[in-house]
Amino acid sequence: MAHVTVMEWQRVLAYVDGRFDRVLEPGRHRYRERRTRLVTVDVRPSLLTVSGQEVITADGVTVRASLTALWRVDDPVAYTTGAEHPQALLYAAVQDALRDRMAAVTLDDALQARAALSDGLAEAVRTAVSGLGIVVNEVRVRDLMLPGELRRAAMDAVVARERGKAATGGGAGGGGGASLARQHGPAPGGAPGAAAPAHPPGRRRPADDARPRPAPPAGVVLRTACAAPAMTQAVFVG
Repeated sequence: MAHVTVMEWQRVLAYVDGRFDRVLEPGRHRYRERRTRLVTVDVRPSLLTVSGQEVITADGVTVRASLTALWRVDDPVAYTTGAEHPQALLYAAVQDALRDRMAAVTLDDALQARAALSDGLAEAVRTAVSGLGIVVNEVRVRDLMLPGELRRAAMDAVVARERGKAATGGGAGGGGGASLARQHGPAPGGAPGAAAPAHPPGRRRPADDARPRPAPPAGVVLRTACAAPAMTQAVFVG
């Protein structure tokens, strides 16, 4: 006789001469090694991840979605004998539930109520895997990714909106100069709030220097003073 120890999170199926005999619960058991085959099943909760699924919405837009499914084995015998690869069937059931859910909503509805996309997914998956000894606790949509064209369009819209906000803020502050002038009173030599003249009275403008001047009388030489460029001295040559 041989011995086997079953852990708390395990169930062991004993097949004698090719036929199912019993389920070994946690603990230490004896069995006939030559005639018995043991199949160990893990009954702890597991997380199935389905990522990058391309699905079509009700308005014909293709999006990529990722979701997770929390499940565990409830019936070890049905899980072992119900299908050759029960996890592959569970994966396909999650895919089908996601496609059916996305086909019933438009892209705008999916984006505005993303949390509602998970409604009804767990029930649909439970129905699909009811004969596999699997209990599905939760199916949740994690990510919803838009195509590249829609992502770029959404980014352009955000940039345009931010630029509009910046332009509106700059325009609102454009009257600050007039308000400041009213607070500090009239400018020198002008009406209240008027801007100061570009050139003080009595001083020539740069345009005046460019005008042609009349020639001095005979015998008069114009000499420019070094200390005051704007003043000239008349020197008579006798």
